[in-house]
Amino acid sequence: MIGFELTEEQKDLRDTVHEFARDVIRPAAAEYDETEETPWPIMKQAHALGLDTYAYSEDYGGGGVTDPVTQMIVTEEMAWGCAGIATAINATSLCATAIQQVGTPEQKAKYMPMFCDPNQVVLGAMGLTEADAGSDVAALRTQAKRVEGGYLLNGSKRFISNGGIADVHVIFATTDPVAGWAGIQAFVVDKGNPGLKMGRKERKMGVRASHTGEVILEDCFVPDEALLGGERGRGGIGVLKTLESTRPAVGAAAVGIARAASEYAVEYALQRKTFGKPIAGHQAIAFKLADMATEVEAARLLIWKAAWLAGQGQPFAKAASMGKLKAGDVAMRVTEDAIQVLGGYGYIRDFPVEKWHRDAKIYQIWEGTAEIQRLVIARELTGRAL
Repeated sequence: MIGFELTEEQKDLRDTVHEFARDVIRPAAAEYDETEETPWPIMKQAHALGLDTYAYSEDYGGGGVTDPVTQMIVTEEMAWGCAGIATAINATSLCATAIQQVGTPEQKAKYMPMFCDPNQVVLGAMGLTEADAGSDVAALRTQAKRVEGGYLLNGSKRFISNGGIADVHVIFATTDPVAGWAGIQAFVVDKGNPGLKMGRKERKMGVRASHTGEVILEDCFVPDEALLGGERGRGGIGVLKTLESTRPAVGAAAVGIARAASEYAVEYALQRKTFGKPIAGHQAIAFKLADMATEVEAARLLIWKAAWLAGQGQPFAKAASMGKLKAGDVAMRVTEDAIQVLGGYGYIRDFPVEKWHRDAKIYQIWEGTAEIQRLVIARELTGRAL
């Protein structure tokens, strides 16, 4: 039997994260959106509370929260505060998840305690996307050439969260471009490697508090032990596992943005008066508010279903794609409707809804575009006829 009542532990964690989002993240959101600087002070506070490591194994110093539904609750609350700051806090999880899922015991023992070190924030980045290889991962052109004692990496990565500033990069490269997926491997590259450097820092429409940069690899030598998964390598599988497992969380963040906009629109509509009564009393506005709240709830339930399936060890690729697709579209619609409810005030930066709308757009793009999610869903429905 499936239930929707949260456990006391889930409620306590949700309340803790919500308080942090309300009291620490939200007051700083507009400033970091404007300056586009990395929110180090907030990241350090979040790290001290374990909000970026709660899902890692206790063996490495993490919080040991393995339940995927609980992780969705935390992610939603963080993004409710500010999606950009939440991304800055959680971007390392892409790198850490890849290492935790497919790394060798030695790789896990080396890097996971670094991420969980209570005395410092250690950043990770996952270098996958390229200028001509985003959704079509098999088309990536960063090459890994076998040399004595290791590999030489050459290429560049675009749109990488923490790209170039991370302490640890997981870089995906091909050992054989003709082989497609079969030739893709992943390599762990430490900060300070002379062959790795940051290119341009991207100037973005939204989620501006998170660092997004270009990563350039020029004869970047990595030893054999840097091959993720060991001698046989499991980089291509790692890509699939990492993206599949993180899609529900991306959707949960989109739900957080949409919920923030929906709640704000209700508060505004109850205060703003026209024709002698609050605009919430006009059916045109009231129905819009009702639709917004309904869409947020529907998206959340899809995300929770995907997370529940993952927690049960059942196949969840279709559910994850459905949840991310729905949540991204809902975030865009709800934030747009919130702007409409506020009218002219919704269009200016004195009010947060225009920022939420800008933040929402990326959730239809990263971790697999909305179009790719539809393709995944269609293939699952039709037995991969497409």
